[in-house]
Amino acid sequence: MNTILNFLTTKNTKITKQSQNILSFTFRVLRALRGEKLIYNYEKAGYHDSIRKEQDTMSETNWHVITGAPCSGKTAVIKEIERRGFHVIHEVARAYIDRQLSAGRQLEQIKADIQQFEHHILHAKIRIEDSLWKSRPVFFDRGIPDSIAYFNLEGLDPAEPLKYSRRTDYRRVFFFERFDFLKDEVRSEDEKIAARLNDLLLDAYGQAGYNVIMVPVLSVKDRTDLILEKL
Repeated sequence: MNTILNFLTTKNTKITKQSQNILSFTFRVLRALRGEKLIYNYEKAGYHDSIRKEQDTMSETNWHVITGAPCSGKTAVIKEIERRGFHVIHEVARAYIDRQLSAGRQLEQIKADIQQFEHHILHAKIRIEDSLWKSRPVFFDRGIPDSIAYFNLEGLDPAEPLKYSRRTDYRRVFFFERFDFLKDEVRSEDEKIAARLNDLLLDAYGQAGYNVIMVPVLSVKDRTDLILEKL
C-alpha cells in the first residue's frame, strides 16, 4: 500500500493513461474493502479534479438492477443469473442482516437505530459500486435508489440517497411484480408494508430518472430468460 502511495506522490513519476486507470481501479477496490476515502492521495498525484468530477456527474454503466418489494422473487433470479455466468451483487441489506444474525444478534437489535442502519446500507452500496468497472456487465439485487424508498418508509430525509442515485446511470432497471407475501427471519416487513414499499420503490426510481421494465410473476427460468433477452 505504502509503495503505491509513494509511487503516486513522486513528482518525477510519469503516469500513463493506462496506468492511471489501473491505479484508479486499485484504489476503488481498496476503498470498498477498507471503507476509506483516498481522495487526498489522488490529489497529490495530480488528478483530484478528474476524480471529483466523475463522482459529481452521472456516468453511464453496463450495470443492471433487479428490484421490487419484499417477496417478489428477486433472490432466486439473481442466483440463476449468477449460475449462468454473470457477475452479480447480492442484496446488501440481507447479507448484512444475515451476518449479524449469525453473530448472535436479534433482528430488533440490528434495526434498533433505523437511521444508522439505513445509512450503513446506503454507504455499503456506494462503496461496492465504487469498486466496480462501469463497463463490465453486473446485476444488482437492489440499487442505490432503493434506499430512497427505505428512507421514506422509515420517515428519514431521502436527500442523501437521492443525491447518490443521480451519479450513476444504470443501463436497465427490472422491477419485479410481487408474489404472495411470505415472512422469514430476515424480513421485518408485513403484507401492508410490502405493498407500500412496492409503490415507494416505483416512485424512487422515477425520481432518479428511470423508466423501469416491469417483470411479471413467472417461473425463475422464464424471468431470467426475459431479463437476459433485454441485454
